[in-house]
Amino acid sequence: MTYFRDNIERMSGYTPGEQPKDGEYIKLNTNENPYPPSPGVLNAIKDALNKELRLYPDPVATAARVKIAEVLGTKPEQVIAGNGSDDILSIIIRSFAGAGDKVVFPYPSYMLYKTLSELQDGRDCAIDFNDDYSLPADFVVKGAKVTFVANPNSPSGTMISPEKLSEIAAKIDGVLVIDEAYADFAHDNCLRLVEKHNNVLVLRTLSKSYSLAGIRFGFCVAQEPLITGMMKVKDSYNTDRLSIVAAVAALDDQKTMKAHAAKIIETRRYLAAALLEMGFFVYPSETNFVLARCRKGVSAQNLYLALKSRKILVRYFNLRRLDDCIRITVGTREEIETLLKHLRELYDNKNGVR
Repeated sequence: MTYFRDNIERMSGYTPGEQPKDGEYIKLNTNENPYPPSPGVLNAIKDALNKELRLYPDPVATAARVKIAEVLGTKPEQVIAGNGSDDILSIIIRSFAGAGDKVVFPYPSYMLYKTLSELQDGRDCAIDFNDDYSLPADFVVKGAKVTFVANPNSPSGTMISPEKLSEIAAKIDGVLVIDEAYADFAHDNCLRLVEKHNNVLVLRTLSKSYSLAGIRFGFCVAQEPLITGMMKVKDSYNTDRLSIVAAVAALDDQKTMKAHAAKIIETRRYLAAALLEMGFFVYPSETNFVLARCRKGVSAQNLYLALKSRKILVRYFNLRRLDDCIRITVGTREEIETLLKHLRELYDNKNGVR
């Protein structure tokens, strides 16, 4: 006997990347920033560790929304904050899709979209990317309530142009959610589409470019009627006092964020070039990771396991279209040099992984 709803019984749930307890690993599997957050963040958190922790936080994270609007050139009324962008994704799916409603997303992409659709007992419509990770002609699904696009995409690192996504926004019946978790590592973004389309929601997170994966703070920018409606759905206090002050301090220090992003982009280019030289196929990345496809005859799973045995974690997906690839987070230059040293040993014809 089960007490769960049928759709919950059927689903497998989302599986996040490994978080080893052993601190000796070089951790290149969950797209965390290798550099520390702004010193201002640490000071702001220390200052907030006082008797006021006994009080509830601002339920709508006003200070953070004001700072976000200032940095991005929008209005606080067009911003909603959450416990990471995953919380915002949950708010969105609960706001716009119910049982039986169509939820569209490309494949392969962030697998949480499928999980969220299953939680709502929705009809998830996974549409295969083209081989080059462009969107196919049949991506627009009639009657879909929510269409998700991670841009740049994870796990491929590739990007769809804002112009193409603007065309999609004009054609779909429901909302278009553009998940820009990696936007600060890309050459462009879709924020300008918010003013052009009343059905576009753009998501951001402080986990990647701002080095705050451990704080859990994300936000969404959309036209005010969408934000007002989503405010009804969010948890009462979905951001806490520490995350709010950390977000304000991080956003206030654009210099540190941009300097770290520039270093990651430079290391990403170095990593991609080295992988290509070794014989991998590397998808063009606009993120803080690269997706590398192994040459024929080399097992990506065995390569992942061999690296893990050497205390280096990369991400392996045992999924269609990804099971011949490994995804590598861009770490420090030193971490990437170590990874490449071991990859060259393992990928060599004599010592390679089969």
